[in-house]
Amino acid sequence: MPPTFRDAPRDRAAVVPASATSLSRRTPGLLAAAVLALLAAPAAQAEPSPALDRISIWLGGYQPQVEGDLTLKSRDGSQSTGPQRVLQGDDTIYRARIDWLLFDSQGFSVDFFRWEDRQGRSVRDAFSFNGTTYAVDASLDTKTTLDMGNFSYRWWFGGGNTVFGVGLGAAYYKIQLDYAARASIGGASDSLIDTDSKEAWAPLVTLGLRHQLTEQVRLYADVSGAKKNGGDQNGDIVNGGVGVEWFPTKNLGIGAEYSATRIRYNWRNDDVQAKLNVDLHGPSLYLRLRF
Repeated sequence: MPPTFRDAPRDRAAVVPASATSLSRRTPGLLAAAVLALLAAPAAQAEPSPALDRISIWLGGYQPQVEGDLTLKSRDGSQSTGPQRVLQGDDTIYRARIDWLLFDSQGFSVDFFRWEDRQGRSVRDAFSFNGTTYAVDASLDTKTTLDMGNFSYRWWFGGGNTVFGVGLGAAYYKIQLDYAARASIGGASDSLIDTDSKEAWAPLVTLGLRHQLTEQVRLYADVSGAKKNGGDQNGDIVNGGVGVEWFPTKNLGIGAEYSATRIRYNWRNDDVQAKLNVDLHGPSLYLRLRF
């Protein structure tokens, strides 16, 4: 006769297989391992857009056409030098940039370059006063150094071969003027050697676009703006650039870019108000490394 319910053993542990008992004891650990595996799987499979690299390095030269005018006014505005050209030229300068991703769609970007310019002016003339003629011999030699850099944290949106980025950060700029002046009037002479330096940080907003045409060729564009308000120093910086990259090998390539920068910078002290307008535009050529 088949066993009935009343015939079932009262000791339930006796009918539970040993393997099942062992499994029940290990269930919490197995569940935890399974959850970790599920969480880790997407991270292991996720990859950034092919238009982005885990680490991108630009090392090269920038050849901008530079024009910079400085205007000095008395504090009350009654006297002014008018715009005076203090920066001009098209020398090639070093430029470096690095981008790296912390996650698949977020990361940092750092860019820096320095421009230096030397100018020399001299005056030789004569004037008469009360019947006496005085010879004038004067010279002014200047060295102007402009440091430009920015640091931003970027978020990239989109997928596939095209992504659009937004970044927030800070722009750094430093302007240093070294000058040596000498003047001789009617046999009396004097000279002056001095340095004036201004530097500041300003909030920065950046926009970027990255597009991969093929595995070897990519296009990109960047626009950024920084503005500093209030105090004895204020102004704004606007920068934009477009470029193309070619990678004949996986990690090594070259990049060509054309960019433009506009700087408007004002400062004042107890004696003078100063306004500096600088415009830079020109091509860059980079050695490109990516990892």
